[in-house]
Amino acid sequence: MNSSKGPIAVFDSGYGGLTVLQQLTQQLPQYDFLYLGDNARTPYGTRSFEVVNKYTLEAVTKLFSMGVHLIILACNTASAKALRNIQQNHLPLIAPTRRVLGVIRPSAEVVGSYTKTNKIGVLGTLGTVQSLSYPLEIKKVAKHLQVFQEACPMWVPLVENGEAESPGSDFFIKKNIDALLSQDKAIDTIILGCTHYPLLLDKIKQYLPYECTILSQGEIVAKSLVNYLKRHPEMDAKCTKNGKVIFYTTENVNKFKQTAGFFLKQDIEVNYLEL
Repeated sequence: MNSSKGPIAVFDSGYGGLTVLQQLTQQLPQYDFLYLGDNARTPYGTRSFEVVNKYTLEAVTKLFSMGVHLIILACNTASAKALRNIQQNHLPLIAPTRRVLGVIRPSAEVVGSYTKTNKIGVLGTLGTVQSLSYPLEIKKVAKHLQVFQEACPMWVPLVENGEAESPGSDFFIKKNIDALLSQDKAIDTIILGCTHYPLLLDKIKQYLPYECTILSQGEIVAKSLVNYLKRHPEMDAKCTKNGKVIFYTTENVNKFKQTAGFFLKQDIEVNYLEL
């Protein structure tokens, strides 16, 4: 396995992780990043634990072979269904000095500082909601908080098919928000538990009947990574710092380039990678 210094990898099943990457490059502009989207096998949100584990482990192993020492799973489904298994059962065997971090724990650690009612809402994919990762992680750091969840299975397809701004998206966004808030009218803080959902933020706000604090993960994860690297100088020393970002996809390069441009608002160069 390549032991030389390498970029920080950001992995997602598709495009949503680009919203996290944006914040990471803003917070850590001097660092090199490698983004990998497993677009050939997206979505992960509807797949079983076994399949998500398999796909995520394949990506992690490949990224380690490319010289990466630190990976951010910028995918809530992968963080919910595969992260703990990889950290506990695979890293000690295949790469004991390398690290894989997720996006759920950082959000769970800070959400308590935003709520006044102690009622938290989570909007996520079916896989993330069924895993109960958010309620479990939040209870670890703030037992007094109540967590209510709503699965939004249509939101990722709307974003990835360029329909985020279409009138058709309004129906599903309103439906899921109404379903979440019907569980408890005192919910005052909502976690967007999927990295695609910031692209729907304007419409989400439009269909909230009262003011809620909405937490997008990009900024939270970026701040958490800054803190992590300060606390782990041995890992920081293994990260290259040339201010470069490299993009990979497991699907069609031109398609990724076009859609990623919608997320990032800029043209990028993209490489194909087979897992």
